Amino acid sequence: MTSTLRNLAIRRRNRVRSKLRRVAKNSRPRLSVFRSGRHIYAQVIDDTAGATLAAASSKDKEFKTGKGWNIDGASEVGKLIAERAKAAGVSDVVFDRGSYLFHGRVKALAEAARGGGLNF
Repeated sequence: MTSTLRNLAIRRRNRVRSKLRRVAKNSRPRLSVFRSGRHIYAQVIDDTAGATLAAASSKDKEFKTGKGWNIDGASEVGKLIAERAKAAGVSDVVFDRGSYLFHGRVKALAEAARGGGLNF
């Protein structure tokens, strides 16, 4: 059962990434999201250079709420990643949700990043 669920997640992630490659066309960095049971992480990645331009997580010192496992914490991480991406000179990104559904914490992070000035 576990291997079947894992295989489905891998297929979903690959499907999302293949669509991103078609949309990005090597001109826009990728905003990648990872969530665990306790924390949520976001990175702005330039795939052509293979470098991370900005990163934020619920483990950062600037993180204020202390709870990365709820929607409020995810939206705060979205604001942090938007600020750091703007400081790095990035305003347009492609949103990479990985194998996660666009719901809950992932959606809250995306909406907060949009509110912070990122376009995707």
